[in-house]
Amino acid sequence: MEQIYTIPVNEAFEASAADPSCGCPLCALYRKLEEDELDLILGASMMEPDVRIKTNEEGFCRLHYDMMFIRKNRLGMALTLESHLKELQKDIQEGGLGAPGTKPIKRIGALEGGCYVCRRISFNFEHMVETVVYLWDADEEFGPKLNAQPYFCLPHYKRLLEYGQKRLGKKKQAAFAEAVGKVVNDYMTTLTDDISWFCKKFDYRYDEEPWYNSKDAVERAMKFVRSDLHSIEIGKGKITK
Repeated sequence: MEQIYTIPVNEAFEASAADPSCGCPLCALYRKLEEDELDLILGASMMEPDVRIKTNEEGFCRLHYDMMFIRKNRLGMALTLESHLKELQKDIQEGGLGAPGTKPIKRIGALEGGCYVCRRISFNFEHMVETVVYLWDADEEFGPKLNAQPYFCLPHYKRLLEYGQKRLGKKKQAAFAEAVGKVVNDYMTTLTDDISWFCKKFDYRYDEEPWYNSKDAVERAMKFVRSDLHSIEIGKGKITK
């Protein structure tokens, strides 16, 4: 863990500490993992037999199909889909024991709950969250980096607390929770004030008042409450989910 994951974790925390617009460092790590997996699946990994076996079995969620599609490698997608569809065609054919429709119901149900890219990201991301706790505990230089973060989104705040409880003794659990909680609570106070001011600006009595830091408060609040995980560019526009 120390060698594989500490470098990207340190880089993400340093970037967010230096530039608050980078946002939650764990969201940034998730997006990087996602971009890397999509690059691999439409590139070097596409024709590897072991990868093809897994993509045939799991397929992809609709979001990751969309993200692959806009990368403009239709041939790569077509080759992946060709293999996937041929296997699905065999898997959902009627036959065997059970009531009519049992076989396709079971196979399609498994397909709905699976995504090759989601699974790969989840596996690596869990280790990165664990690495944050490890670095805070083992590297004296990491504590100030954590304290300097602009914020942690609420879902990732929860994950950090969970891993703190799993990996730290009771005394260190309390110190870690306090350090992470201070980052979150300080940001939440500022964000709540910005949202309140944004609402007031729609009251005519505040029409002449400046916006201060509230113009993008709604967008920032959504990212804080539900994370900022996926960026999809379509044409010249950009959709963030």
